[in-house]
Amino acid sequence: MTEQNCSHSFHHPRPGAPLYCDSVSLEDLARKFGTPLYVYSACQIAERLMLFQQALAGREHLVCYAVKANSALAILKLLAGLGAGFDIVSGGELERVMAAAPEAAGKVVFSGVGKTPAEIDLALKAGILEFNVESEAELELLAARARRLAAASRLKTKARFALRVNPDVFADTHPYISTGLREHKFGIDIRRAPAIYKRAVKNRWLEAHGVSVHIGSQIRSADPFGAAMERVSRLVRQLDREGIALKSVDAGGGLGIDYHGGSFDAAEKVREYAAALAGALSGFGGKLLIEPGRFLVAQAGVLVTRVLHVKRNGAKTFVITDAAMNDLIRPALYQAHHEIVPVRRRAGKPQMVDVVGPVCESGDFFARDRKLGPVKPGDLVALLDAGAYGMAQSSNYNTRPRAAEVLVEGAKARLIRRRETMADLLGPEMV
Repeated sequence: MTEQNCSHSFHHPRPGAPLYCDSVSLEDLARKFGTPLYVYSACQIAERLMLFQQALAGREHLVCYAVKANSALAILKLLAGLGAGFDIVSGGELERVMAAAPEAAGKVVFSGVGKTPAEIDLALKAGILEFNVESEAELELLAARARRLAAASRLKTKARFALRVNPDVFADTHPYISTGLREHKFGIDIRRAPAIYKRAVKNRWLEAHGVSVHIGSQIRSADPFGAAMERVSRLVRQLDREGIALKSVDAGGGLGIDYHGGSFDAAEKVREYAAALAGALSGFGGKLLIEPGRFLVAQAGVLVTRVLHVKRNGAKTFVITDAAMNDLIRPALYQAHHEIVPVRRRAGKPQMVDVVGPVCESGDFFARDRKLGPVKPGDLVALLDAGAYGMAQSSNYNTRPRAAEVLVEGAKARLIRRRETMADLLGPEMV
């Protein structure tokens, strides 16, 4: 799987052929598993992980996949088998990691601004690598839970932590996914960090293991990452002079992709990113952690949907599909762009259309005023680069069962999540 070039996992293998994922036809998958259908390339996910591992091979490192991007158990198992760790933001995500790869618990970092006592207890018992702590109150809670666990188990339990510092670095991205400024809810002002570390090292239930930063998502330039690491590096050197030697620096995630179908050299992007981090952290001998999510899985996935109707209202033409905003909310939520292509091309000129779903909301759209090759009811279209924050953010709005998911491994495809049924939706409810 890892020996072939997976950069173009979704392709037409010959003129007149439908769109393929690696060696499997999307038409065949839609026929077998129905639509809407998420399809992922295992080959491309593995290839993207190896890009980071190779670029950082000169230093001790751990690639902690951001589970929030796509939490499918099969994908977590695939990544764990290739040596990845995991970045989680909830107890539920930890449960997923433990279900898919229990041996990876020691490679888990726990981020997020609102960890509950129950979630902290679960992570302490699992023996995760470190907690990325986002406030002084959380640090106090962490110490209290470690003390309580030690009393109950008679073990000398220490909670390893990294302060998530806010470097006040601007990242040119959507405001909803920018996280590195002082006015954001995330992290601790980097100027306050030394005093917090000094107090924390006096607490017998805490271990100052590292420092963490995350400035946002879908960032296309390496420069903001380098700038953030420069400020983190200064903090690490200051702490070292004061007798607090940290073992890890967590650079977070956020490296972006091209959603517009242009030329995109993933290997070059990763090399630039790795060089920016390495340059800023020269002299630091500890472990470098990174938390990519989107970059690993987004372009490895598509959402396949069937055209229900082609409708004209005034000057507008609407292509209505059986997928909707509940299946992929990014366009409605972020005005995000996804390329949309017919699975089998028809002859004729592209038309300017809106691609929309059947949900009862004007915001239920995938594209507005977009040129799309001619399609008819019954045709399949694919929304590209949908492997991240697609299924993970899906819902049952309008009482719509969520889509099925398929993982393609070379010439083989296997169902990794069956389509929900009405029994699944109604089962938890009581009249």
